[in-house]
Amino acid sequence: MIKIGLISDTHSFLDERILHHLETVDEIWHAGDIGDISILDRLPKEKQYRIITGNIDDLEARQQYPEELLFEVDGLKVLMIHIGGTPPRYANGIKEKLRHSQAQVFVCGHSHICKVMFDKELDCLYMNPGAVGQHGFHLMRTLLIFEVEKGKIQNLRVVELGKRGK
Repeated sequence: MIKIGLISDTHSFLDERILHHLETVDEIWHAGDIGDISILDRLPKEKQYRIITGNIDDLEARQQYPEELLFEVDGLKVLMIHIGGTPPRYANGIKEKLRHSQAQVFVCGHSHICKVMFDKELDCLYMNPGAVGQHGFHLMRTLLIFEVEKGKIQNLRVVELGKRGK
């Protein structure tokens, strides 16, 4: 079993509430809009990181991290892209990428809205952790914690970190 902490849209912000939850995971996934990449140095050490860039990320971030990742965790195939839309209205080209990759999970950020739903048409779980940062229009800062075991997601929970700006 592998425990995952999924965050997005830090926009150069990581506080102790976020870091506290990430201490307990094996892997940290960041679905883009990092902001100042030096904040990543504050992430708990000795974890597996899977980090992509988003639309606000600069050249330095883009030189260190890709715009998308396709990877497998304990038998679960995952595609991660920052701007993904929402089922059934995905961003341009996303449905084709999902079909081609045969990903079982699609992770994105960008909207700052926490949403997890199963897309029956693509046989794929859509996951957007919302935003942990202070920048944006979201009211509540959120992240997702879950476990992957033998290709299945289990014990998924939304962690509310408090209202934006507080």
